Amino acid sequence: MGGPMSVNDDLPWIDPLCDLIRAAVARDVPVLGHCLGGQLMSRALGGQVTKNPVPEIGWNVAMGGKDAIARHWLGDFADRELAVFQWHGETFSLPQGAALLVESAACAHQIFALGPHLGMQCHVEMLPEMIDCWCEQWQEEVAPHAHLAFVQTPDAMRAGIPEKLPELRRLADQLYGVWVQGLRG
Repeated sequence: MGGPMSVNDDLPWIDPLCDLIRAAVARDVPVLGHCLGGQLMSRALGGQVTKNPVPEIGWNVAMGGKDAIARHWLGDFADRELAVFQWHGETFSLPQGAALLVESAACAHQIFALGPHLGMQCHVEMLPEMIDCWCEQWQEEVAPHAHLAFVQTPDAMRAGIPEKLPELRRLADQLYGVWVQGLRG
């Protein structure tokens, strides 16, 4: 899942976690990563995590890919605009062999797939309670960036819940439904 730290921080658990991700991938055990998890997957699989050109906080528009791999993972969400939830200042590069499934104007790499493995920069797992909890941290973590184009206020994030969250939940169901199929192999 996510967290306020960076995979580039000198933390004692990052390298062992990257080793675990590489071991799972080598054994074809499906790996799923949200935000920090997607960044850890990228790093573990040879990608890099760098500062995103702009922070993304709140609801932002992304675009589903249209190739066969994107259609497999995204189903009806392929080749269309998606409202996704964001809370990040860094981004990942694609590991070698990964397919880009979703991109956005503010962050080129939103979701990638590598075989049965799924790495995400955006947060498709959101619930209203999670958004409320994160909004409580907004002043401490985000306020200095409030003037930037891809940063929303807590009021704007909460206002988007009724309209945007149901569609985000359907996207999550689609992605998780495909990912779970990899567990059966």
